[in-house]
Amino acid sequence: MKTKEELILEARGGSLGVITQNSSTEEVFQNKTLRPILKLQNDLIIEVFRNYAIKQKNVLFSLSPEKKINYVENAIQRDIKFRNLLKGIVIGMFTISEYKEYIQNSSNLNKRIMGLLIERIKSQIQIFEQ
Repeated sequence: MKTKEELILEARGGSLGVITQNSSTEEVFQNKTLRPILKLQNDLIIEVFRNYAIKQKNVLFSLSPEKKINYVENAIQRDIKFRNLLKGIVIGMFTISEYKEYIQNSSNLNKRIMGLLIERIKSQIQIFEQ
C-alpha cells in the first residue's frame, strides 16, 4: 500500500517550469511543488473564488474584464481570511518534507503562492462572465 506522501506526489505529477543549476531554492520549490499543486487544485480554486465572489454580492460578475482583474488582485491581497483559505488549499497538498522546507522560508513562499494564485485566476477570468 502506498503512503500518503506517495499518493500526493503521484496525483500532482512532475515539475512544471524550468529548473536549472542557477535556480534558487525558492524557484525550485515553486516549480517542483507549488505549480503542480496549483494545477491539481485548479478546479477547486476556481470554485472557491466563485463562491467568494457570490458572497461578496456578485459584484465581480458585472465588472468589465479589466476591473475583474483588479477585483481578483484586491480580493486575494486584502481579504486575510480568504487569503488564508487559499493558502490552506495549497499547503494541504504538501508532503511532510515540503512543509518543513516551506516553514523555513514561509514569508517569501507565501508571496510566491499568492502571486501564482492571482495569475492563475486572472488567466481564467473569462470563466466568470455572466
